[in-house]
Amino acid sequence: MGDRVPSFSRYIAMRYISAGKRSHLVSFMSAISIFGLALGIAILIIVLSVMNGFDRELRENILGIVPHITITSDENLSADTWQEIENLAMQTGQVQALAPVIEITGVIATPQSNKGVLVNGIDAANESRVSAIYRFMRAGDLAALEQTRWGIILGEPLAQRLGVTLGDSVDLFSPNISLNPITPLATFRSFEVVGLFRVGTEELDNELVMINITAARALFRLRTPFSGLRLRTTDVLQADRIRLDLVPALPVGVRIESWTARFGAIYDNIRFSRSIIGFMLWLLVGVAAFNLVVSLIMIVRDKRGDIAILRTIGASPQLIKHIFMWQGCCIGLIGIVIGVALGIIGSLQISNLAAWVERRFGLQLLNAEVYPIDFLPSQLSVSDVITVALGVFLLALCATVYPANRAAAVQPAEALRAD
Repeated sequence: MGDRVPSFSRYIAMRYISAGKRSHLVSFMSAISIFGLALGIAILIIVLSVMNGFDRELRENILGIVPHITITSDENLSADTWQEIENLAMQTGQVQALAPVIEITGVIATPQSNKGVLVNGIDAANESRVSAIYRFMRAGDLAALEQTRWGIILGEPLAQRLGVTLGDSVDLFSPNISLNPITPLATFRSFEVVGLFRVGTEELDNELVMINITAARALFRLRTPFSGLRLRTTDVLQADRIRLDLVPALPVGVRIESWTARFGAIYDNIRFSRSIIGFMLWLLVGVAAFNLVVSLIMIVRDKRGDIAILRTIGASPQLIKHIFMWQGCCIGLIGIVIGVALGIIGSLQISNLAAWVERRFGLQLLNAEVYPIDFLPSQLSVSDVITVALGVFLLALCATVYPANRAAAVQPAEALRAD
């Protein structure tokens, strides 16, 4: 009999969940509990996936383009001095690659518009070692900078603002002024647009332009081979610590900063938001679990007569307790399965859904001037799904304890007399 008790209690529990002539209230309360758990789980998985997507976009895409560490100097350092700095950086053992850069502000202009920009004079052959900008090219490529000395690559939104496309010309003005006996003249040069990129970040798409490093040296009249080094580290999250290690060894007048100076606050906000939003959504799941407690208590009250009959034919309080614990666990498992399925589907389609809403209603859900990207990313994590499923199952299991104990405490004589 002892071996048959678990199967008997499961059978009775499943009968209580399924619809029948006298179990409409039980089935309705079970459905409400399942719906609440499934909705909470689905929302939790989708939101965690979106936060994972933001984290991925910032770490792999934005931080794949922005240098992890930048070493710059306003002094006209010699090639030998820069070589010494390169050797110092590589000796840390955590610098994966480096590339020279001339980084300076300028103004880009066409007859239609003009815009202040950050000009990066790059060595196109080495740029792919420290930057993933090539993955975001919409037209042209970095190699075109090697073939066209006076070529320029700019963001697609900036090109639209300037009214240019691939093959058109733009004027790039240097902050240096040419002095002559009559009047000061601005130094500028016409460049051919040889590439367009789009990252989805306001700061990059509208303010960054890239030209050949030799062209930058000529336009900005530099006597040094380059003005900075861009470093890519083995672990982007360790960039600030590596920066602190390099500071004492660098010559006077050389500055060093990590990506955290520009995007650190955004990254911290994303991680903090994930924690806060995750906590609030777990509270939502907790409310659903509390709803399961209330539902089971109502089911116990509705089944007092059945409990009394079972007790009179020899069922022990432990068996009664197992019946309602099985019922609560089955409700929890059904809610988990449905919620996980909806959460996975929602996580995989949320980006497409957001894009459709933007197209259909003419909305912009994420403004690139406020957020680091202008689209809704999503990355489903198996560990998140497993954690949510196990966590909700434990909550459902705990939610069954009190109603099951109340069911086990029902006295047959009082229940039958009340009925």
